[in-house]
Amino acid sequence: MLLDEASVTGTANIIMAAVLAEGTTTIYNAACEPYIQQLCKMLNSMGAKITGISSNLLTIEGVKELGGCEHRILPDMIEIGSWIGMAAMTGSDITIKDVCYDELGVIPTMFRKMGIKLERVGDDIHIPAQDHYEIENYIDGSILTIADAPWPGFTPDLLSIALVVATQARGSVLIHQKMFESRLFFVDKLIDMGAQIILCDPHRATVIGIDKQVPLKATTMTSPDIRAGISLLIAALSADGVSTIHNIEQIDRGYQNIDERLRAIGAEIVRLD
Repeated sequence: MLLDEASVTGTANIIMAAVLAEGTTTIYNAACEPYIQQLCKMLNSMGAKITGISSNLLTIEGVKELGGCEHRILPDMIEIGSWIGMAAMTGSDITIKDVCYDELGVIPTMFRKMGIKLERVGDDIHIPAQDHYEIENYIDGSILTIADAPWPGFTPDLLSIALVVATQARGSVLIHQKMFESRLFFVDKLIDMGAQIILCDPHRATVIGIDKQVPLKATTMTSPDIRAGISLLIAALSADGVSTIHNIEQIDRGYQNIDERLRAIGAEIVRLD
């Protein structure tokens, strides 16, 4: 089977069907995200025969049955990236526990390019409080471009976090959303809050960081999707005043009990019926 695009869910579905199918299944252009790798490793420990794990070419030899196993699920790397962005935007000192650092790929590197200080402590990430963070330029002086790509590239689900974090940075960055449509159509809400963003086209936005010189203004907004929703929540936490976010069911889909967890680390957030 040749996948037209390296779909994570598509790859997972084919794998789960193929492990119990007769004969050998080969998947070309398979997704290779850490979650797919973990699925393959778990199935192998249950008796499956999968080779090529962590690559884009998977070979699966069907077996008649699977057995039980013990497996620990990976932490959500999108949540981890969201907490990093939240710490930077609010100038907070935060430690994120048990992140499975070796499975995070380029995510820590990308945030470091945005000037965010983070350090690995065992299998935790510590983000110290920062008054300022400065975006790196390329060696020729041109502004940094952050673009999404299939794994091991930068995951598209963290582009909105990078965008909102850039609004308070020192320097400018071009955010290029290549893989999905309509993911940048929340920047108007950030502009209303005082962010300096130029929407170049439906896939590209240039963010001019205001270096925390002027805090974002509180406003009322609606969450259009999970990733935009958490970005707006991060913006609201760093804004001056009380913000209201509607359609929070979108945020709940990806961030369980987020209001309780944020209150536990000092956020002033109330869920309204």
